[in-house]
Amino acid sequence: MSVGLLGLLDDITALAKVAAASIDDVAGQATKAGLKAAGAVIDDTAVTPRYVHGFAAERELPIVWRIAVGSIRNKLLILLPAALALSFFAPWLITPLLMIGGAYLCYEGAEKVFGSVFPHAGHAHEAELADAPSDPKRLEEERVAGAIQTDFILSAEIMTIALAALPDLPFWEQALVLVVVAFGITVGVYGAVALIVKADDIGLALANGARTGVGKALGRGILRAMPWVMRFLSVLGTAAMIWVGGGIVVHGLAGFGLNQVEHVVEAFAHGAEALLPQIGGFLGQLAIIFADLVIGLVLGLLLIPVASKLIVPAWRAIRSLFKREERAG
Repeated sequence: MSVGLLGLLDDITALAKVAAASIDDVAGQATKAGLKAAGAVIDDTAVTPRYVHGFAAERELPIVWRIAVGSIRNKLLILLPAALALSFFAPWLITPLLMIGGAYLCYEGAEKVFGSVFPHAGHAHEAELADAPSDPKRLEEERVAGAIQTDFILSAEIMTIALAALPDLPFWEQALVLVVVAFGITVGVYGAVALIVKADDIGLALANGARTGVGKALGRGILRAMPWVMRFLSVLGTAAMIWVGGGIVVHGLAGFGLNQVEHVVEAFAHGAEALLPQIGGFLGQLAIIFADLVIGLVLGLLLIPVASKLIVPAWRAIRSLFKREERAG
């Protein structure tokens, strides 16, 4: 009896070790997959605070919470099953979908750059894309819905990038990794967003109510720094979006045998490495980032007229057709 019990304990111990190793592997793979999606994550963090701009302070955190709940619902109920089905039934579709998502990231980033460099033309382009403003009473509902829609697009790109980083894992490990990525990125992004949108209030409270001079100085420093922090996040998010999108498109083209652009990027990187051999590896990586950024920006700028003149009118025509059918029904 004791021998059987010892054998059972040995088996349980062995299973526990395997489970622990699997958990470690899932955590490691989730971290790697999350890092692969860094550009979209940074943009998600930089974009979301604008959706609470203009609301009373007491509504900011509830709005962020509603967007976060919508984000996790997007990831777990729609995107996770879709990603796993894609991996199981049509893995060949992952690269084309990644390229479409990468092109979208390039377009979004280039649109922001275009609006900064040519503000009047940028406002005109936004007016072409935007619908008429709604009743102010529905502003919060529309802001939340718009944020969740934007999050869905970025989350789709994040989950697809994460899935592409896990080609050799068993099905259940892919599922676990994507769940970890979904929760980790949502908590990280919206925790950071909540901190960003309340930083002004924290700074003001410290500046007015701190008991020490150091505390008041810290509060004033936060108040002065936050506009610069928001600008930095906006620039960083835009650059990361264009860089990641350009890199995805370049690698996707190479995957289809059109590797000329990737060869040019590699040659540029080798040339940068040769300039200072002591830090050649670092310069080479910077050169690749810069080249992907330039390629992504050019692609995004080319897509701006395509979006405003072709894609948006076609989408509006489809929406109006469905609305007419709903009214007729």
